Amino acid sequence: MPADTRDRIVDATCELFRRQGMTGTGLKQIAQSAGAPFGSIYHFFPGGKAQLADEAIRTSGAMYRDLVLAIFDEVGPDLPSTIRAAFAAAADNLIATDYTDACPIATIALEVASTNETLRLATADVFTDWIDQGAERIAGSGLPHEVCRSLILGFITSLEGAFVLSRALRSPEPLRAAGATVSAAATTALAEHQGVTVRSSE
Repeated sequence: MPADTRDRIVDATCELFRRQGMTGTGLKQIAQSAGAPFGSIYHFFPGGKAQLADEAIRTSGAMYRDLVLAIFDEVGPDLPSTIRAAFAAAADNLIATDYTDACPIATIALEVASTNETLRLATADVFTDWIDQGAERIAGSGLPHEVCRSLILGFITSLEGAFVLSRALRSPEPLRAAGATVSAAATTALAEHQGVTVRSSE
């Protein structure tokens, strides 16, 4: 079988998992979406859905990481503004896809965290990679490593939580509020690092 059949299967799995989760996605649906014979799934993934899910998690995790973190290079050196722009872009994309196209990993992580150790580890590896590369990406701000790590953890957790609320409420408000909160944390961290006192407005 041609190698691109395998790629189509993985791509289709990533897309379906992102929109409807792993539990709601069947192998027949994956084969149909990929335009591939059903038997080709087991040809490339003899371990079945679990093996395919592991690869889809890692593939979509890397793609989403690059998509999100690229904004730190594209927007510019102003870290608080870049954070706000990232959340705004996420909100715009969620609206454009009728609240179906959010993070490809969070839904699966919730599904497998206490039921499938292999896939839990796959999601943990993805999140760890996001944290490590995210902290490295914002190191150009001049902040110490531990502060960069704390900020990127806040960025990721706020983004994931805001996705859940925005999809449930069908509103971009949680994403925009989360962006403002994380941006404010970055502003405070930068000011403290530079020895500037930040006063909250009365």
